[in-house]
Amino acid sequence: MPKTDSSLMMLAVAALVALGVGYYVPRTFSNHRPQVDTAVTQPTAGAPTTTASTTPATTAQNKPAPRAGNWAASGPGRIEPSSGEVRVGAQSAGRVAEVLVAVNDKVQAGDLMVRLDDEEQQARILALSAEMSVRKRERDSTEVAQGNLARDRRTAEDNLSNSERSLYQTREDLDRALRSKAAADELDRARDAVNKARDKVEQNRAALRKALSVDGLPAPSRGEVALLAARAELSAAEAALERTRIRSPLGGTVLALSARVGEIMAPSPELTVATVGNLNQLRVRAEFEERDLGKVREGQIAIVRSDAFQGRDFEGTVSLVSPSLAGSKITQRGPRKMNDVDVLEVLINLNGQTPLLPGMRVDVFLKPDAQASAERPAKAN
Repeated sequence: MPKTDSSLMMLAVAALVALGVGYYVPRTFSNHRPQVDTAVTQPTAGAPTTTASTTPATTAQNKPAPRAGNWAASGPGRIEPSSGEVRVGAQSAGRVAEVLVAVNDKVQAGDLMVRLDDEEQQARILALSAEMSVRKRERDSTEVAQGNLARDRRTAEDNLSNSERSLYQTREDLDRALRSKAAADELDRARDAVNKARDKVEQNRAALRKALSVDGLPAPSRGEVALLAARAELSAAEAALERTRIRSPLGGTVLALSARVGEIMAPSPELTVATVGNLNQLRVRAEFEERDLGKVREGQIAIVRSDAFQGRDFEGTVSLVSPSLAGSKITQRGPRKMNDVDVLEVLINLNGQTPLLPGMRVDVFLKPDAQASAERPAKAN
């Protein structure tokens, strides 16, 4: 056989071998892939059985998870003071001249917390007070119109003006006592004087309305009109001065404070100068889904749980159920969508003193009526 034919034969055999290796080897390995052992390892004697399922976070944290059927309804909630968190802002624009309180300070209703610059208002009040005194002397120098009706009107106007000046003065005295850190008994006397002066103003206003409503009342003289105008301007100046005072709207604790001396404040619903709340009793503002609407009622016993106090239950009572559904304020994240589910807002008063703080997120569980009624006699014993 020629040498050339032998070489061609060897090349053909090599090609056939290569094709066979390329075809059979991959099929062999694909049919013998290693099998992953998915069987659960059998525990040894005395060892606890383990599963491949992931334990929920609440169970891992030893949080007492509610069992199905033990609660009438459940939902998220947030702790807040019994009075709610009252956010106070500035009523007029101005520079902060003085800050009299700090976070966690106790305040009473009407106490001065922040004072804005008031030099312009004080100067205007002094000028208008002098103007009013002049107008009053001019009026008193003229004779009173015939009849008792005009005399009663003049007396009622004078009494109201005097009581308004007294209220202004007692407020100034209270503010000076607060700024000087006076003793508690002195502050109580100053607050009592303000309350009495405010009541006196309301009484005199009612008396003036009664005097002006009488039929046949003669028209006021020119001197009386000038005095009324001067008194009105003075009252407006005192009101402008009061707008430079940021006072506490209720008795409670200062929860937050954003005012600093030298800053410029302006009236804005988004700018909060101070936040005040009554911490003597706390409550929970909870939200329940629409499907639980028929399971929630006033007077129902509620259990409150917090991740910060695991293993502890705090009891309360449903005090208010909203008459309508609204969007969630607790779990809301980002802009609200049209298909978001509305919730039922419920207020729950907590029993006694608790270590919970305003703003904390909690879980609320409502007890069924049968379970709650069965527990009440046991607690009474």
